Amino acid sequence: MPAAGLNFGECIRLAESSMTAADIRALLLQSFPTLTALSPAHMERLLAGSALRQAPDGAVLFMPKQRCEGFPLVLRGSVRVSKTSPNGREIVLYRVEPGEGCIMSGGCLLGEADYAATAITEGDVMLLAVPANVFRELILASAPFRTLVFGMYGRRLAEIMELVEEIAFRKLDARLANLLAHRGPVIAETHQKLADELGSVREVVSRTLRSFEQRGWIRLERERVTVLNAKALEDLATTTA
Repeated sequence: MPAAGLNFGECIRLAESSMTAADIRALLLQSFPTLTALSPAHMERLLAGSALRQAPDGAVLFMPKQRCEGFPLVLRGSVRVSKTSPNGREIVLYRVEPGEGCIMSGGCLLGEADYAATAITEGDVMLLAVPANVFRELILASAPFRTLVFGMYGRRLAEIMELVEEIAFRKLDARLANLLAHRGPVIAETHQKLADELGSVREVVSRTLRSFEQRGWIRLERERVTVLNAKALEDLATTTA
């Protein structure tokens, strides 16, 4: 493929070479059914110009100040996009799931800017790496592709606004209760991971978790939280301002 040199982190490798263009097209449309509206010429341009890539769990796809070289369409796995402060605190901005693209990559391509966050894979990831020239070409020439990308921006902006509101106006205990109630009944995460998710610090999250355990709402084990009373957590999440 012409885009075989496109790089999304050093851990990325080319996906199975035995896959034909028809196989890749079927895989793409399974995750992105709206792309069936692409004209045959634009679909051909997308497939011929892009590269199918894989990455193992924990691979770094991009980092701050790194040049953006393409737009990833995730077909399998999940990618965590986060921002880290100078003192090492991390906050998760969003996750890119199958059937989604990374809007930060799109913004960097359109604005000719470097990345301002970090993207790390969660589980084995497969993606179609659309190079910058093909991405810009399809944005201008293809209404279905443009609608797909801008739709991603609209949904992600709403999520980011909700995240800002959560951090600015909602107490940590309510935010943690909401996370546990919706991610349970078993959350296999460290306290540090939960703190990163909430934009807090591990000590505060651990203290809040212990208070939940004392009330009989959860059970704490090593790198595992088991929800025992989801209703109590949901009540706290909805009544605590």
